[in-house]
Amino acid sequence: MDRIRVVMAKPGLDSHYRGTMVVSRYLVQQGMEVVYVGNQTAEQIVRTVLTEDAQVLGLSSLSGNHLATVPPILAGLRSSGLHDVLVVLGGIVPSADAEVLRAAGVHEIFGPGSELVTIAQTIRDGVARRAAQEAPAITEGIAMA
Repeated sequence: MDRIRVVMAKPGLDSHYRGTMVVSRYLVQQGMEVVYVGNQTAEQIVRTVLTEDAQVLGLSSLSGNHLATVPPILAGLRSSGLHDVLVVLGGIVPSADAEVLRAAGVHEIFGPGSELVTIAQTIRDGVARRAAQEAPAITEGIAMA
């Protein structure tokens, strides 16, 4: 398998970046190619995923605005034909919100204290499944309760 290409981004103005930097560095050590773009709008994030031909989009949200920032990114990926991009999210996400985000197409959500080895293996496994066309694509939308 070729090197996995990952774009790491923080949607909106969330300034808690340490976890994203730690995960990014670990993924590079594991042989993945990582492009860290920091704080970006949904449009900028989607454009970077497209430009970098990334297989994975890693998002970080510790400010509690994940239901406002992640759905526009998923919609942008869909409208750009990027249905096969594996989207993972790190941050503090309540269970009810996690269900909504997973139903919308987020592959996995990692909370504080998640093991780096688990994050990397989840990405490897998810990319392999998507390559074999076994994983579900990003869905058409989310139902907000």
